[in-house]
Amino acid sequence: MKRRSVLKRQTVRKKRRSRLTPIWKTISLIGVYFIKFSCVVIVLVMISLVFVSLYEYLIQSPYVRLERVVFSGVDEDMRSELIELAGLNPDLSLLEIDLKEIKESMEKHLWIRSVKPEKRFPHTLAIRAEKEESRAVVVMDKLYLMNRWGEMFKEVDPMGELDFPIITGVSKDRANKRTHLLRAAHVLNILSSEKSPWSLKDLSEVHVKRDGNISLYFTSFPGVIQARGRDFGFKIDDLKKVVEHLERTGRTQMVRGINLDYHDGAVVSFKNS
Repeated sequence: MKRRSVLKRQTVRKKRRSRLTPIWKTISLIGVYFIKFSCVVIVLVMISLVFVSLYEYLIQSPYVRLERVVFSGVDEDMRSELIELAGLNPDLSLLEIDLKEIKESMEKHLWIRSVKPEKRFPHTLAIRAEKEESRAVVVMDKLYLMNRWGEMFKEVDPMGELDFPIITGVSKDRANKRTHLLRAAHVLNILSSEKSPWSLKDLSEVHVKRDGNISLYFTSFPGVIQARGRDFGFKIDDLKKVVEHLERTGRTQMVRGINLDYHDGAVVSFKNS
């Protein structure tokens, strides 16, 4: 009887040990992974600190100091204005210059359409700028300069030069205004490659109607030219042929208008005799 009781006790002890062993293994495994993870974190933190320290050193280092700002596309006066707008100075490091901020700040200039900045290490910031080009004056509540893309980019300076064609009839409604300006810009771009008497210098006014048709007034021709704005590029040859015929027959000064809004030609109206 005594032997059996002893054996039973020994069996119980073995079972308890076998139950505790997996728990200790799990705890040990977790401890090992925790130590490894902690080591990795410590190493990463140390590497980050090294990079931060290196970055701070480079920012303050004279080896990447901004020494030259090179511009293309603008004159010296505008160069100074753009540098001031962007807040550039010799105390800056190329590393801390944000090209996006430089672009946004310089494009606030009314005469600048776009800017492309580029870092050229170790000491140069290169900036390629595109200036606005006036094509016409838009007459609305005020006078605005319009570029070749049909964008009004600046109010007209009363003391500035106004030797541009004028655009009239532009709607104040936002959607229609954009359509009208694009229609006018399309016509101006076509005439920009023409020679006198149908060049931009000979054009005095483009009137845009609500339906998108246009009326053109030239200093070199007594009558008004009417056409669909979107089709004007296909009709300018017809206009030239009609005017050449009128000149040969000596009736140019009698013309009131030429309507090009026809598929098979044009209609000429004359002044009352």
